[in-house]
Amino acid sequence: MQGKWAAFSLLAATQFVLILDTTIVGIALPPMGRELGMTATDLSWTTTAYSLVFGGLLLLGGRLADYAGRRRMFIAGMVMFGLVSLIGGVASSGAVLVAVRALQGLAGALVAPAGMSLVMVIFKGDPALNKAMGLWGAVGGMGASAGAVLGGLLTDWFGWRSVFLVNTPIGLVVGALALVVLPAVRAAGRERGFDLAGAFTSTAGLGLLIYTLTDAPQAGWTSARTLALGALSVALLGAFLAVERRSASPLVPLDVFRRRTLRAGNLIMFLVAAGMQPIFFLLTLYTQDVLGHSATRSAMSLVAISVTIALTASFLGGRVLTRYGMRATAVAGLVFITVGALLYQRIGVRDDFVGTLLAPELLGGFGFGLLIGAVTVAATSQAAADEAGMVSGLFNTTTQVGISVGIAALATVATAVTGDTGTPQALVSGYHAAFIGSAGLALLGLIAALTLLPRRTRQVTTQPATPAEAPVA
Repeated sequence: MQGKWAAFSLLAATQFVLILDTTIVGIALPPMGRELGMTATDLSWTTTAYSLVFGGLLLLGGRLADYAGRRRMFIAGMVMFGLVSLIGGVASSGAVLVAVRALQGLAGALVAPAGMSLVMVIFKGDPALNKAMGLWGAVGGMGASAGAVLGGLLTDWFGWRSVFLVNTPIGLVVGALALVVLPAVRAAGRERGFDLAGAFTSTAGLGLLIYTLTDAPQAGWTSARTLALGALSVALLGAFLAVERRSASPLVPLDVFRRRTLRAGNLIMFLVAAGMQPIFFLLTLYTQDVLGHSATRSAMSLVAISVTIALTASFLGGRVLTRYGMRATAVAGLVFITVGALLYQRIGVRDDFVGTLLAPELLGGFGFGLLIGAVTVAATSQAAADEAGMVSGLFNTTTQVGISVGIAALATVATAVTGDTGTPQALVSGYHAAFIGSAGLALLGLIAALTLLPRRTRQVTTQPATPAEAPVA
């Protein structure tokens, strides 16, 4: 058992670093732009390049873990992550930084599904699976907000280059430790061919979809560019489905979507990611643009969310899931998230952290800490032994697309309500409207949990899935 938790600790720490890296660079953008002469558009590409490649390649990365070996892909991704981060830390131009961020996204797309599938394999048939999945989700939830805090501290103390350089020893040390700590799980499916057409169409379609969603708020949802890019991404994803239907060894077997619990877990995670992740984005804008906080103080004002997620998932989420089952646990978590999102209606133009921000942050963090283990188990519990990487990649893709959809949609809502005035009161009105949208998405997730997740049964399993329902909690 100690060996399992040692391996899990290494994998969870890596997941934390990867999620953290999606936000840590954001705080360093202003000094980075000043030193390298980058425009606002150039700086936006440091974020877009990462999310574009990371989100677009997750399905491929998950299937590669199944085919080439999970530990092998994990190590390759971590070593790549460390080496390209070193290049970012000594970069002398904006173009190099954008390329580095794209390569970091590629490394993350190899590591994330391989790591999650290793957790599934390590705890297969173990009652501690619920606790492990809860902690795994908590680490991801913490990473996004912790990245902003750590990014601010590193930038203030050591300069913007430190947000890249800190990753180099982490990547290389983790890669070395993985050889000792992680099991060398036999790769499945080597006797079959690889779905190159599915890999191309899924990567191109998902990447273009994420780019379209990122670009639409600036370009306009009804602009010719947005409509053309959207149509092309839909066409590519449609081609992907057609390829998978005919492929002898599909990247994502379409019968996976017949598994009700897996569908429910992915749908709920999509809705929660779309509703909750924009809260970090909106609160960052609110605390800086309305309240006038510094970047570091703004980040610190969000710490309550990540701390509550960590404590809840670590000490309560797994126990509640084991005792009451995934539906009751997910429903309870979604109720807290919905109420928390509604309470953001109390924010105003004056700084009152205790009176307006603390309660919804605690409620949302508590709800997510309860929810994440339940939906992660739901989305992965019906995977066969040779599908662990694939379903992990699918779950990560669902989350990433949900984040992109949510931020694009709710940022558009906020901007539309704010209008052209840009006064603090107008900005607050826009944020109020966006938080209503966030609550609405959480409410849809609550409905999905009530109607799609199965009633409690005796155990959670990761045994091979069949068209019939596998027993789950």
